[in-house]
Amino acid sequence: MGRVAKGASCSVQGCSAPAVRSLPSARVRAAGLVLAEAGARCCLCRAHYRDYKKRTKGERLLERLRFGAPA
Repeated sequence: MGRVAKGASCSVQGCSAPAVRSLPSARVRAAGLVLAEAGARCCLCRAHYRDYKKRTKGERLLERLRFGAPA
């Protein structure tokens, strides 16, 4: 049972919504989101996860193409 299943809140500064995903903190910071706490992993609420996906869309596409997966 992970942190999200236990009811963790969003790690983005100023947000206290319930988390839906847990991601590596380095990737989230690279996307431009400001985290309130330091750690290896961070939890994101639905709204911030959507924002993260929008900001990293190009990077994820290049990653898929690099490994030969269909775009």
